[in-house]
Amino acid sequence: MSPVGECIVAFVFGTVVGVLVQRSRFCNTAALRDAMLFNSYRNTKALLVAMIILTIGFTTFISIGEGHTMHFDVGLNTVAGLFLFGIGMVLAGACTVSTWVKTGEGNIGALWALIFTFVGMFLFSLIWSWNFWPPAPASMTGKINVEALQLGFSNAATLQEKLGIPAIVFGLVQAGVLLLIYRAILKKEAAQQARHKAAQEERARKKAAPASDNAAEPVAEPAQ
Repeated sequence: MSPVGECIVAFVFGTVVGVLVQRSRFCNTAALRDAMLFNSYRNTKALLVAMIILTIGFTTFISIGEGHTMHFDVGLNTVAGLFLFGIGMVLAGACTVSTWVKTGEGNIGALWALIFTFVGMFLFSLIWSWNFWPPAPASMTGKINVEALQLGFSNAATLQEKLGIPAIVFGLVQAGVLLLIYRAILKKEAAQQARHKAAQEERARKKAAPASDNAAEPVAEPAQ
């Protein structure tokens, strides 16, 4: 496919994804934030379904040799980076995808978050080297030399490569765990709905009780 054709396909695909995200109001940040703070699991269930599908699909391709795994350095720096990224998502009120959608809707806060996303990407490019980081003897620009503390595994291998067990086995295990979490959420939502319904019925009975008491009181006849 020509570069122009690839751009057209990417534009169409991105437009479809943007419309779906905008109409469904899906957000990775809301999937975790709403579940923890507001006991709302609408986005959480959608995220779990997506993770199950992607996990099975990805590990299937890896198992049959169609996928190409990319090895990254994994360590405490990864954990710290993910933690900071999560804080940023909550403060911005949206994940990266939702930030694009909200910017298109005219949200000024999302626009600032998107601008500084690109600023952060540019600053990160100054210290990153695909071949030598960490530590990086030379940056991509060749001007800055930053050594990073990793405390982890360099060029980390996959479990399939390390143990010789097909990736689909681990994928099915992970999908099973995600499915159990999904079912637990459904049970919790059912219990919440039952409690809410019981509370509504109790309030209705309390409102109806005074009216019933008044109707049951005998009306005194006027004295002759």
